[in-house]
Amino acid sequence: MHKSDLIKKVAEATDVSNKDAESVINNAIDTIIATVAAGEKVVLTGFGTLERKKRKARKGRHPSTGKEITIPEKWAVSFSAGKIFKETVEKG
Repeated sequence: MHKSDLIKKVAEATDVSNKDAESVINNAIDTIIATVAAGEKVVLTGFGTLERKKRKARKGRHPSTGKEITIPEKWAVSFSAGKIFKETVEKG
């Protein structure tokens, strides 16, 4: 499913226009991104938790030369699926 498909489904389910549904979804995404980037957790009960975590520096290998390199530490986004999400996916 692409974002445009999600917008159509939300618009149909809520009896609003595609434009209104797109605005709500875009604002929700922007808010989640800004919140996680600021170092706060976003908990969507039943769906999951998004948070910013620091990945430690580590050793790696350059793919074309095989030479050992140091991969610097960096921030990354972590997603943990919620209970309802996990159970629904497991059922298929």
